[in-house]
Amino acid sequence: MKGILFAFLAGAFITLQGVANARISQDIGAWQAATITQLTGFIMALLIVLFVKDQKWKQFKQVRPIYLTGGSFAAVVIYGNIYGIHSIGVTLTIAVILISQLTITFMIDGKGWFGVLKKEMKLPQFIGIAMMIAGVVILKF
Repeated sequence: MKGILFAFLAGAFITLQGVANARISQDIGAWQAATITQLTGFIMALLIVLFVKDQKWKQFKQVRPIYLTGGSFAAVVIYGNIYGIHSIGVTLTIAVILISQLTITFMIDGKGWFGVLKKEMKLPQFIGIAMMIAGVVILKF
């Protein structure tokens, strides 16, 4: 249940962040908005880590260096959100983002990339993606 709650919150906050960034970018530019977002996100995450005070920092050296670059993807996420919202609106941008996320997730799960347990994708999953794409097409008109 906790996983569903936090996933729901993450989805809500992604949307709120995208709208806020789109508004900020009108005043200062998209990459500047992405910079501010990354900075404030870093500060908030650091404050939470300091508040929680867990000892996981000791395991930092066990993380493969390639995975430490994951945060850099956020710059592209933020810019893509901003550009999408300005170009096609909030609803369509979020719908396309969800389809993109699910498509990449299918590839990761189906191939077992990044050390995740390989899962077989079956017809119902592909029908689900097709239905989402159809929904976005319907939303656009």
